[in-house]
Amino acid sequence: MVNTERTGTARSLDDWLDLKSRLSLPRGMWINGGWAAARTGRTTTLTSPRDQQPLAELPSADRDDVDRAVQGAKESFSSRAWAGLEPRERGAVLIRWADLLDQHRDELALLIALEMGKPVTVAWSVELRTAINTIRWYGELADKLMDESPRGRNGSVALVTREPLGVVGAITPWNFPMTLSMFKIPAALVSGNSVVVKPATQTPLSLLRAAELSAEAGLPAGVLQVLTGSGATVGSALALHNDVATVTFTGSTEVGKQLLTYAGQSNAKPVWLELGGKSPNIVFPDAPDLDEAARMAAWAISFNSGQMCTAGSRLLVHEDIRDDLIAKVVDHLGRHKIGDPLDPETTMGPLAYERHRDDVLDEVRKGIADGAQLVHGSDRKRTDGLYVEPVVFADVDPDSRLAQHEIFGPVLSVTTFRDDAEAVAIANNSDYGLGSAIWTGDLARAHRLSRDIQAGLVWVNCYEEGDTSVPFGGQKLSGHGSDRSLHGLEKFTTLKTTWIELA
Repeated sequence: MVNTERTGTARSLDDWLDLKSRLSLPRGMWINGGWAAARTGRTTTLTSPRDQQPLAELPSADRDDVDRAVQGAKESFSSRAWAGLEPRERGAVLIRWADLLDQHRDELALLIALEMGKPVTVAWSVELRTAINTIRWYGELADKLMDESPRGRNGSVALVTREPLGVVGAITPWNFPMTLSMFKIPAALVSGNSVVVKPATQTPLSLLRAAELSAEAGLPAGVLQVLTGSGATVGSALALHNDVATVTFTGSTEVGKQLLTYAGQSNAKPVWLELGGKSPNIVFPDAPDLDEAARMAAWAISFNSGQMCTAGSRLLVHEDIRDDLIAKVVDHLGRHKIGDPLDPETTMGPLAYERHRDDVLDEVRKGIADGAQLVHGSDRKRTDGLYVEPVVFADVDPDSRLAQHEIFGPVLSVTTFRDDAEAVAIANNSDYGLGSAIWTGDLARAHRLSRDIQAGLVWVNCYEEGDTSVPFGGQKLSGHGSDRSLHGLEKFTTLKTTWIELA
């Protein structure tokens, strides 16, 4: 008999399988406060990367469905059922929503594992923790935001207020289906907007269930809509819609560029982009703990099976510690247990879908063909699922495809450098500028290099650290605009100046 008191990381494989057998999947799109089918009746089969078996049939929306969702969101905004609430009331709803997500955390973690292949314990302890904490942070912030009243004139008063935009279109990726959605949705909601979300085709289940729980928390109908279907149809229709006031997107560089074009073809709406990355992870001989630097270098390329925009895919190592550090990294990578994402012992699950697995292995083959030194892993396609063991290439040319192209899998390129200037030059030799890291015991060097590196995020003697209070965003081709923190609200509000003559 299953111990029903066990939750989260205390569950065994049998517990998770039992929960899976009793799991109710979302029944459609979430439109105007309820489940909805596509008007055409068309559906798409969702396949689980866990076993490559059909998982669910979901509506395949078209432009009419997008218009239905946008109009519902527009009506909810115009009615002021949400935007007209006192900020503390909006905040209270978000906090109740966070509490409900926490109560259903096992179910949501299981949905993420089934739809995306992330180890269920990681989904529970990392992804959902971040998503829930982000919603709660914005909920607690709701009544603490202040407008401005500039001083300096005796005969007049000026008020500068931040006001919601209206309908926000959010397009979110498959690698962190809940976390990256919640980097956007609560900031837009707490500002008073209505939101239409297009989750990735591969991973809509957890967000659909979260939307259902938002209604239970008290979010009015139409304020949060979730559409399913292809990006080519649903995403483009959302970006082209004249009643969508702004679009926020996390995903591929190619799609991000296309969204900018769609904005120009419609109402010139602002488009906020968080795109790819090729993050440099720089290790100096004076790092406070080289063992920890090696452990984190291995983590930075293997966490989430390397499917991470901030993955530390370029390891820059000082030539004096090259051999030792590579050996330590390979040792850590070799300890992974690759397997069933429902097994609590699993540390790396499958890649998210078959074509992506094939693309990652193809990039490994290209690296081998280009003459890069393969020191760990292989280009072999496993017969037991969509698994890719970590791959390490040494002495990679900084100008090569391995060092320039975002592979989005567990493929690490190692390059050596001689001094600070060369490290910075190699680090900045990329079209991207999202994450980066510096491992050094020299405080002055840490400050100098963090200023010189062209990236939105610089971690010193750590990797991927942060919380909701600090912004997350990139430079160059990694995009513009920030998620999280107070700055995350700027994308979803507009400034209004009200000037009052007193005389």
